[in-house]
Amino acid sequence: MTGTRTIAVIVVAAGRGERASSAGDTSPKQYRDLAGTPVLSRSIAAFLRRDDISWVVPVIHSEQVDRYAALGLADPRLLPPVTGGETRQASVLAGLTALSPKRPDLVLIQDAARPLVTSEVIGGVIEALRGSEAALPVVPVTDTIKRSVDGRTVTTTEDRKTLFAAQTPQGFRFPQILSAHLRAGRMPREFTDDAAIAEWAGLSVALTPGSTHNLKITHPEDFARAERLLGKETAMETRIGTGFDVHPFDTGSSVWLGGVEIPHTHKLKGHSDADVALHALTDAIYGALGEGDIGKHFPPSDPQWKGAASSIFLKHAAGLVTERRGRIVNLDITIVCEAPRVGPHVEAMKAAIGAVCGVSTGRVAIKATTSEQLGFTGRGEGIVAMASASIELPRED
Repeated sequence: MTGTRTIAVIVVAAGRGERASSAGDTSPKQYRDLAGTPVLSRSIAAFLRRDDISWVVPVIHSEQVDRYAALGLADPRLLPPVTGGETRQASVLAGLTALSPKRPDLVLIQDAARPLVTSEVIGGVIEALRGSEAALPVVPVTDTIKRSVDGRTVTTTEDRKTLFAAQTPQGFRFPQILSAHLRAGRMPREFTDDAAIAEWAGLSVALTPGSTHNLKITHPEDFARAERLLGKETAMETRIGTGFDVHPFDTGSSVWLGGVEIPHTHKLKGHSDADVALHALTDAIYGALGEGDIGKHFPPSDPQWKGAASSIFLKHAAGLVTERRGRIVNLDITIVCEAPRVGPHVEAMKAAIGAVCGVSTGRVAIKATTSEQLGFTGRGEGIVAMASASIELPRED
């Protein structure tokens, strides 16, 4: 949270994405893989990695419900998808309407086709909304722009110092943009973006720094460009890290394992929520990065982490991979305990971990076993988790 403000995000993904189709893949662009992760998953994960985001609502096409479900996204802040309209403007209004019961203070509106948006761009928009009614990330236009009335000859040359290319997320105070959209929906004209509706409604729109990496995927060649920006086509190296963690049982009624709360006769004892599986996995990612362990980044002596959700630690580790222009290839966890039974919760764990790390559930493996009643786990005194993480990073040598 930023101060006491609640911040919602609408991710607009209701288009058919046909212009980005290629001979090898005709699926909608928002569901196509980009360096191993679907475009829409990347766009949503960019916001779920931030602790100041309260809710995220995807707006999808009515014919793509199964495609969205197949992404396996799961996060307490991720709301059920909303069906979009015939136009982008109608789809955004559908998202705003769905958020109305939540009454957020601020709303960010993001195109799903911008999967490389950075936390810095998002943070700049949020910060600008402290003093402005709306905020728009932009990059300066560097080409010389010519205007032509007939399309054949130059009428005039524009002053490029006054020209900027608009990006998303575009940020607004929720009640104002909802009111503006409702009024704009009754107009015969179609607005190209939400900032244009804000301008039309008389709201002041502040400019914030965008990024040349925050490209919009529109045509097939944009996938190649996005993959280059992600470092896929640069010299990459594979890093593998391992993690190990142990927590004893304590008096309680449920345990947290793999980001899922499981009813049990005891809880796990620890400074945070004691999610032994996420702790091992987080350490595995830190290990692959050469970044130490959880204790280095989240010291148990710091009272702010008392009872904290372990997903916070995992999100930080996954965020470091992104910051270093890398990607998570796969994650593997083995849980050793006599009880509770882990099997019935594996899919929920994979979904939770995938959502936090911004990867598909197919890149997450979770196994459970017992120690055949040997040792402290066999006596039911605690749980052990072992994990490995494989990541790719740009080669440093």
